[in-house]
Amino acid sequence: MIPAGAAQLIDDWLAVKSALNDSSENTTVAYRGDVTEFVSFLCAYHSEPLGPQKLQRVTLTDMRAWMAHMRENDTSARSLARKLSAVKSFYRWFARRSGFDPTVVLSVKSPKYLRKLPRPLDEDAARKVLDTIEVQSDVAWIAARDSAVVTLLYGCGLRISEALSLTGRDAPLGESIKITGKGGKTRLVPVIDVARTAVDVYLSLCPYDIGRDDSLFVGPRGGALGPRPIQKLIQNVRMQLGLPDTVTPHAMRHSFATHLLNAGGDLRSIQELLGHASLSTTQAYTGVNTARLLQVYAQTHPKANKI
Repeated sequence: MIPAGAAQLIDDWLAVKSALNDSSENTTVAYRGDVTEFVSFLCAYHSEPLGPQKLQRVTLTDMRAWMAHMRENDTSARSLARKLSAVKSFYRWFARRSGFDPTVVLSVKSPKYLRKLPRPLDEDAARKVLDTIEVQSDVAWIAARDSAVVTLLYGCGLRISEALSLTGRDAPLGESIKITGKGGKTRLVPVIDVARTAVDVYLSLCPYDIGRDDSLFVGPRGGALGPRPIQKLIQNVRMQLGLPDTVTPHAMRHSFATHLLNAGGDLRSIQELLGHASLSTTQAYTGVNTARLLQVYAQTHPKANKI
């Protein structure tokens, strides 16, 4: 438990942050947990409740002790970096509100960690996954449903949560669909013919009437389809095809982005399609390397062949 004053301070910060950034509920919960955990540690470390005034006087020793405590409790460098980012965000707001110098907190360096790059499938493997999914169920409409969902992941670059959030009002799919992604951000995503057809086939076979406000993809009893059946489906398919554990529903989205890039797409356009806030995220997402960037530069820059 933390003092009421500190808890209220965190509530006020999250209210402002949510209003300005339109943060998702999951993001807000994560921020709250990280900063509350930090304040709880400080209270235990100093053996006294720390209200807003005392939180302004956090020292470098306090910060080092907290980070050491996190590592001793097996917090990974990646997770600690995320927690530190949340604490810094809180202190930036807190300092502006209360008029103190937050340099001690903001100057703490984030721990280094090796960023895990996604592993997209090659084009042949992606086709095999889609072909194999079509024959996984003896029930025709379920097989069509599964094929439609995974085709949207690979054909449109959707997150599984985005595909499963589609409703009856989105059908029949047009040339593009409006997707609400992370942080409530919306984007228009083009729909290729094969994805549109896959959804049409599923709807023609589905035994349930799907209203405008109902989930587009439903389970065997007619309720909204959750992500677990699709995750298990991909797991079974990758085992049948002898593919690595990195082949997941999200890997289909990775593959969409990488294959677009390899076909000549530019990172900025792919960034928009994926709904990434940062171009660096898209670059890591597609596994783009220096050689590929130089190739794109040589092919597209108007001065490249004249230097």
